[in-house]
Amino acid sequence: MGDSISNSFNIFEGHLGHLTAAQEEALVTFKRMLTEAKLYDPEHPAPTADDPTLVRFLRARSFDPAGALKQFSDTQEWRRKHDVDNLFATFDVDEFESSRRYYPSWTGRRDKNGMPIYVYHLATLDSAVQKELNAVPAERRYQRIIALYEGMTRFYLPLFSYLPHATQTPITSVVTIIDLEKVSISSMWTLRSHLSESAKLATANYPETLSTIAIVNAPSFFPTIWGWIKGWFDPGTRNKIHILGKNPAETLLTFIDAENLPRQYGGTLEWEFPNPPNLDDATKEVIGEMPRGPTLFVDGSKVKP
Repeated sequence: MGDSISNSFNIFEGHLGHLTAAQEEALVTFKRMLTEAKLYDPEHPAPTADDPTLVRFLRARSFDPAGALKQFSDTQEWRRKHDVDNLFATFDVDEFESSRRYYPSWTGRRDKNGMPIYVYHLATLDSAVQKELNAVPAERRYQRIIALYEGMTRFYLPLFSYLPHATQTPITSVVTIIDLEKVSISSMWTLRSHLSESAKLATANYPETLSTIAIVNAPSFFPTIWGWIKGWFDPGTRNKIHILGKNPAETLLTFIDAENLPRQYGGTLEWEFPNPPNLDDATKEVIGEMPRGPTLFVDGSKVKP
């Protein structure tokens, strides 16, 4: 966990188009091992086993093919257990949309590298919202998280990869601003299981989808909170979490243009959590309006799964 975000390194290191010779070799080995395990068809790779996804699993395991094979195999078993493809395809549209307010929301904008900017304002999850959330059976809450992550990896990330961005590197991760303004320690304690469930599911089954986590408006008791939550993340993810000081705009504007940063964090964008995305012109040109419910982005088009 750090207090600043350095731009002196290549944010796409370890991504397609930025692999070292050893990493390229690891990808070849990983594909061979997956093929032998009948988890990958080199002639017709599944959408959930395309090159950007496979490289995410390799990054999560420091490009150790055997480690990546274990995690990928475990994820495939998890997907079968929860019937993920069918769950996403048949998920109720209205429930899908209403579930967004419990989790980080896309602002409709991207950072200077083309990565989507998500915001999570935890104080909006007040006691009334928490009561509503807890009224949902645990299994269904878990399914909601799965559906939203599937939406991110199967609609948002392919869309951002398609949109013009600084490099031709596929976009496989997101930037998240976590706003702790007005949050209480008792509220954080109450929310801990809700937050933990999502973090652990992502780390295990959607690895390396977080590029940067910027925490703003951290209260004085944040070190106590950090003691609770740091175990939810692997060391690689913990290194991507940055606590910004009293002037977060100074740091955020180094990698987010002002027109794409919400006004409350020092930019000029009119958007607040958990409002619908405020799409930029490039995105509107490609998709028109944001689709409702589970949607895929395939070959430049939005389609229902």
